[in-house]
Amino acid sequence: MSESGDFNLSGWTCPLPLRSYPTVVMGHGSGGKMMADLIRHLFAPEFGNDLLKQMGDSAVLELPTGNGEALRLAFSTDSFVVSPLFFPGGNIGDLAVNGTVNDLAMSGARPLFLSAGFILEEGLPMETLGQIAASVGKACEAAGVQIITGDTKVVNKGHGDGLYINTSGIGLIPPGVHIAPDRARPGDAVIVSGTMGDHGMAIMSVREGLAFEAPIVSDTAPLNGLVEVILNVTKNVHCLRDATRGGLAAVLNELAAASQVGITFEEQTVPIRPAVQAACEMLGLDPLYVANEGKLVAIVPEAAADAVLEAMHAHPLGKDAARIGAVVADHAGLVVAKTGIGGSRVVDLPAGELLPRIC
Repeated sequence: MSESGDFNLSGWTCPLPLRSYPTVVMGHGSGGKMMADLIRHLFAPEFGNDLLKQMGDSAVLELPTGNGEALRLAFSTDSFVVSPLFFPGGNIGDLAVNGTVNDLAMSGARPLFLSAGFILEEGLPMETLGQIAASVGKACEAAGVQIITGDTKVVNKGHGDGLYINTSGIGLIPPGVHIAPDRARPGDAVIVSGTMGDHGMAIMSVREGLAFEAPIVSDTAPLNGLVEVILNVTKNVHCLRDATRGGLAAVLNELAAASQVGITFEEQTVPIRPAVQAACEMLGLDPLYVANEGKLVAIVPEAAADAVLEAMHAHPLGKDAARIGAVVADHAGLVVAKTGIGGSRVVDLPAGELLPRIC
């Protein structure tokens, strides 16, 4: 930034990815390459500090207690702009609670308290707002968290798309738990907690008017209980991520890049519901890039993988869990999928906007 306060593109850390886009486009919020460039080359240089450099689903804060030990907290924030507000399996209200609860859980934290900020559009039916508020309350009860502070704003009609919600949260990390994006090690196992692409395709089926014999329902759910089950097996969990924007492909790429390792997986072992697969084929989408709101990716040491998987299968949100691949020392920073016909392909970050406004 210049002394006058104006941005100077030539002074950015790596201006080329952003210089091609003089205005913000939808892809800058997709969870793919464009959003990564925006964060890395615009926000991070301006806001940079050691805590921000963690780049996890939540920041881990260590607070001295005076007895020689540190209290470890997780802190996260997220904004929800989904359209439509109601979709098969949920609505923007429970989505906002579950999204922040899950971000806290991905650091191994026990979520405790949330804030909620509501940006309401003039003309939103009060009945609609009441239904969403009720869903927020029920979701908090199910996740075991409390909303203890918040904010409400109203914008002019035509400027708010009905309703936006921001939630922030704080959770407590148990002693001995150290989960971070840069902790994946060669030899680790890669596990997913269930079927991929359910949430994104539930949204798209409504928008596109698609109907299937088996309805596609969002998987929005709080994952803190499932994470607790995993940690009861072993506290030596290396990485956890919920596969939201950008789907499984984005998560694996982020972890591979952060840990400077390679990741390989078998495409045929990734659980995908037949209706989701069919919808993706109709719309020309790859389910590996489609968002989820109640599924996680776990990277654990090989020695603990079978026990972790068995424990996940015993939990309702992990009954479809599957071991799909491994962390390798080769091709650091790259994710490679082994196809059903014996070949392989590089699974890169999505380049643009695949599914607008799904969370």
